[in-house]
Amino acid sequence: MSACATARATDPTRTKNIHQSPSPPPPPNGRFRIAGADLSASIAVFLIALPLSLGIALATGAPLQAGLVAAAVGGLVAGRLGGSPLQVSGPAAGLTVVTADLIHRYGWRTTCAITVLAGVAQLGLGCLRVARTALAVSPAIVHGMLAGIGVTIAVAQLHIVLGGTPESSVLDNLRALPAQVAGPHPAAVSVGVLTLTLLLLWPRVPGRAGRLLRTVPAALVAVAGATAVASLTGLTVPRVELPSWSSHALAGLPEGPVLGIAAAVLTTTLVCSVQSLLGAVAVDKLVSARPGLTTRVGRSDLDRELLGQGTANVVSGALGGLPVAGVAVRSSANVNAGAVSRNSTLLHGVLVVAAALLMVPLLELIPLAALAALVMSVGIQMVSLHHIRTVTRHREVLVYVVTTLGVVLFGVLQGVILGVAVAVAVAMHRLARTRITHEEKEGAHHVHVRGQLTFLAVPRLSRALHLVPHGTRAVVRLDGSFMDHAAYESLQDWQKTHTAQGGTVELTDRRTGVRDSAHDDGSRTAEGITTPNGTSTRTGPETDTTSHAGTTAPARPTTPGPDAAPNTPPTACRCRPWTPWRNHHCAHPPSARPTTHPADTGTTTGTGAGTGAETTGTPTAPGTPTTHTPTTPTTPAAPSTPRSPASVPASEPSSVQQLARGISAFQRDTAPLVRGELARLAREGQRPSQLFLTCADSRLVTSMITSSGPGDLFVVRNVGNLVPPPGRESGDDSVAAAIEYAVEVLKVRSITVCGHSGCGAMQALLSSEPGGARTPLTRWLRHGRPSVARMADEGRPWARLSGRAPADAVEQLCLTNVVQQLEHLRAHESVARALRDGALELHGMYFHVGEAQAYLLAGAGGSEVFDHVEAAERPR
Repeated sequence: MSACATARATDPTRTKNIHQSPSPPPPPNGRFRIAGADLSASIAVFLIALPLSLGIALATGAPLQAGLVAAAVGGLVAGRLGGSPLQVSGPAAGLTVVTADLIHRYGWRTTCAITVLAGVAQLGLGCLRVARTALAVSPAIVHGMLAGIGVTIAVAQLHIVLGGTPESSVLDNLRALPAQVAGPHPAAVSVGVLTLTLLLLWPRVPGRAGRLLRTVPAALVAVAGATAVASLTGLTVPRVELPSWSSHALAGLPEGPVLGIAAAVLTTTLVCSVQSLLGAVAVDKLVSARPGLTTRVGRSDLDRELLGQGTANVVSGALGGLPVAGVAVRSSANVNAGAVSRNSTLLHGVLVVAAALLMVPLLELIPLAALAALVMSVGIQMVSLHHIRTVTRHREVLVYVVTTLGVVLFGVLQGVILGVAVAVAVAMHRLARTRITHEEKEGAHHVHVRGQLTFLAVPRLSRALHLVPHGTRAVVRLDGSFMDHAAYESLQDWQKTHTAQGGTVELTDRRTGVRDSAHDDGSRTAEGITTPNGTSTRTGPETDTTSHAGTTAPARPTTPGPDAAPNTPPTACRCRPWTPWRNHHCAHPPSARPTTHPADTGTTTGTGAGTGAETTGTPTAPGTPTTHTPTTPTTPAAPSTPRSPASVPASEPSSVQQLARGISAFQRDTAPLVRGELARLAREGQRPSQLFLTCADSRLVTSMITSSGPGDLFVVRNVGNLVPPPGRESGDDSVAAAIEYAVEVLKVRSITVCGHSGCGAMQALLSSEPGGARTPLTRWLRHGRPSVARMADEGRPWARLSGRAPADAVEQLCLTNVVQQLEHLRAHESVARALRDGALELHGMYFHVGEAQAYLLAGAGGSEVFDHVEAAERPR
């Protein structure tokens, strides 16, 4: 059987069929074609935008037609000219308070003029290309502003739901609320409660029927249901009144104090711009996370987005519409509905125009209480618990609370200014607040610096350092992320003096794991201290550094030179946790590395980066030729009696010492960073998003390959990433039990079967002979024999990598095995049931160890092509 498989691997006729997955041809030039996904997405967005636009117009006190004008202009103008292809613009709830205040102060026609001037200001900012500057605003300020606006909206609309009329300010509304609650309007309250009930329950309809019903937006169902009930029961409630378009008021010349008009323009520009730009960034994240995306959607051009929003505000204000901004609810609906281009936004604008001209009799049946309840729910959702948890985790609660209260009590612009002032004060306080402590333990003097080390902390730092006696061992731990020049010079001067007097100094950085050791004999290992300009100053043997997430990390260890510390053993590991992975290399003598059976760990001895070869000896820098010297593998003898880590000599390269050193490094460096997250997971339990089934090969680090953290993956590893078919007497139900637990109990959303290059299990399958010894390994590997049979089947297409032929029969079997194990997986009852219900997805993955490249199985329905996963652009 292995001979047959090997012969096929070299068959030239089979490799001719390897080609890229077919893609639809581009449309002919000069023809305007609309994708079906854009058409369906535009209908979904229109059904959400129509009631929301009327509701927001009602909440601002503007003519209800102004909401329709803004929705149409946002779809047609901002959708065509904006820089975010899938963002939907229109009247936004975040502008409700601002617009309501402008209408109350200056009247409707002047408010339209202010909208035009704000659009002109946005055009100027777009031409200056300062769009990304707006993203420098603290998220706590933005979230606090939206929360304050949400509270204002909810309190005002509650009066309409109760059958009354809202006041002009939040405080007036709160004072009038008790009397309003004491004397409600029963019909209006009934309509409002019905609307809120439908909004709450519609997305939670269970089962297959629920999935079909949820294709209709909850906002449309709530307003339509309340309207139908009010009409059929004959309830007497205020309803929508759309005046004739002939009497629609357009923009007029601004009338009022110049400073007041300027402040109004500034406020409108600020809110519209920040909300639109943040929305564009959020849409990019939604698009990148959307599963099954086959059409490329370009990233947002923020400067162009600002120009498009400015043009839309000029047009909307001139036509008598509300201010326009990017809207999160409609944008997320557009992305989730599968839109692939800006045509969905344009079509939604066309549908709004058609509704405003042809559906007036139907729109006038809508009760105002239903629209008020809809907008009130939007306002409540703007006070996001997720945002509160985020600002709490980043210790910005004070900024969030001050901004929220400022918006509620004084207005949007005043609240934002207060938030900025508090954010600056908090930043200055954190910069100046530094805790420096000194203590003596275990024969060493520890100086711990918590916070940023600036010139303000130099006197306290100097006092703490001078408490360290001459000729002693000192450990200085820096927990801050910044050190200015004055602090750097002070620390370096003390270090030189202390080492010259016979002492030793060890500098540690908990965040990056950088360490500098200076010894009493004048020699020192490579040191790395982040200077004020972000560079790394080093003494002793030079090593390269790499920047990762804004920090300076140590380079891979090099062979100790003549300047290295004589008391440092050649096998000392200078790896640190949570550093870039290419630095995680430890030098071990060849004789200390045990050799394992190829099928046990998936590794083989010899050469070849892509075939599972494992080299021995000290790691070398990239590009350095590597020579392989045959050695006699030996396994270190285990100690006869247990010993504590402290009793193991530092020069003995034993497994006990290596294990203890790794645990100690975790407790010192990594545990403080992950303790909070692990404590949360301990309280809440594990909620992994996917089951990851892969090989037991030691070179496959699942968290590194998938960029995952604690609680993300439920991992099952075995020799050969095999999934025994259900119902077979295998003598080992551990894999089936893990699958059942992950699907039935943990409710994972996806299962990934991951194979890899140079798999020792696949090599063992190809080289095995019938009738061999029945060892536990061979009994387990029989679950991989269907993969060998699948590869030998002439009637089946071969699994392949896009762009190139398999390197050899082993790689071909590794790919085929992933496809075959997915078939075994589908045969499990729990998996089949979850697939039928649409609650689970299956994915195939292949990882090339030597190239450090991942491939995902593309598509379904017989496609067995593994597409290369391109490296994503680093977020700017």
